[in-house]
Amino acid sequence: MSTQRHIGIIGAGIAGLAAAYELNEAGHRVTIYEAAPQVGGLAAGFKAPHWEWSLEQFYHHWFASDKHMLGLIERLGWRDQVVFPRPYTVVYYEGKFYPLDSYVEAFKFTLSKFGPIDLIRFGLTGLYLKLTPRWQPLEQVTADAWMRKMTGERIYNALWRPLLVGKFGEENLDVVNMAWLWARIHARTTRLGTFVGGFQAFVDKLADRLRSRGVEIRLSTPVTQIRRAGADQAGLLTVDSAAGSESYDAVISTSSPALMARLAPDLPDSYSASLRNLKSMGAIVLVVTLDRQLTRYYWHSLPKEAGFPYLAMVEHTNFIGPEHYGGDHILYLGDYLDAGHEYFSLSKEELLERFLPSLTRFNPDFQPSWVKDSWLWKTAYAQPVPPLNHSHNIPPIKTPLPGLYFASMSQVYPWDRGTNYAVEIGQRAARLAMEDWRAGGGGRNS
Repeated sequence: MSTQRHIGIIGAGIAGLAAAYELNEAGHRVTIYEAAPQVGGLAAGFKAPHWEWSLEQFYHHWFASDKHMLGLIERLGWRDQVVFPRPYTVVYYEGKFYPLDSYVEAFKFTLSKFGPIDLIRFGLTGLYLKLTPRWQPLEQVTADAWMRKMTGERIYNALWRPLLVGKFGEENLDVVNMAWLWARIHARTTRLGTFVGGFQAFVDKLADRLRSRGVEIRLSTPVTQIRRAGADQAGLLTVDSAAGSESYDAVISTSSPALMARLAPDLPDSYSASLRNLKSMGAIVLVVTLDRQLTRYYWHSLPKEAGFPYLAMVEHTNFIGPEHYGGDHILYLGDYLDAGHEYFSLSKEELLERFLPSLTRFNPDFQPSWVKDSWLWKTAYAQPVPPLNHSHNIPPIKTPLPGLYFASMSQVYPWDRGTNYAVEIGQRAARLAMEDWRAGGGGRNS
């Protein structure tokens, strides 16, 4: 009886690569399918010819509390290539930017703008959310209702409501549950990290390690279907792709829920329906390089009602210095939006026309002549929307179709999407598959 299995993985993002690493370490054969021409998924980057480092298409960083990602990097022996600078985050309030990414700055702002009673409520609420491990009761109430009640109207309207509206839109204020916001606050640290060379350098290096150990990574190879194999291959799954058809003892898909529902027609209707019922927001990011610094801060959180045409302005080179990008100063102008929003149909030039005038609100000296280059990135699947009691909606990683596993950012709840939880869910899917084999199920040679 053979103990080595052949596993197909759909997607060479962080979850897929982490799953492949676990399976390969355990002695299994792995083939990864990726529709894009490079590995990385939503963490993929790009590089101008004169840059030393790559830049993520959609802004990314790690928190010091990201134990799954940092644990994987430790296992790979690359911990010395992780850097944790201390950038600064500010929020926009009544025409000015205020740093609020430390307790001292947050308390100073609250006391000066709202007074001691609001300060006490703000502090106690934040302390409770930071310390309590119990998120389950919080998913039974909306973040809007809970934070409004606990912090009071003035603090809520100044700080928390703009965050929720910016992230999910007005239409989802009565949808998003408080457990999501708990997770954001509970895991957050002031120090932010990245990999030397950028996230693309990390995923390329991980992919090279996997290839050196026998993992096959098929880039530019979109999968068209995952199905039961023929009668002569009982217990196997077949993956149909641009490269042809191949059968596997198990398949792990790290696609979006909507794509997973389309790819696997043999899934029971109830499981497919649970995939289609998961809501999410898309994202657009306009990356702009300037010939000089715009501000002194890294992350600028912007309330929609203040009239900015995007949710966040992130001056990346106040986090990782411009010397790594040929002296360019790099801005991300980004927003989370419903996939039907008009921004998804606009060209880069049209969005530049809308976005650039707002940069004078960050620096009144800004001129369009400062702009050197620009890039536009869009994705329809970027931010899951968690409604009340969302834990009951999460489809299990182990699907009802034997040998098929699904691991997506929509399943990391209550945690927010991010590379740390992509590592965790990819590892979990791989371990579930191996546990099933040891228990006598999950494919051929069981």
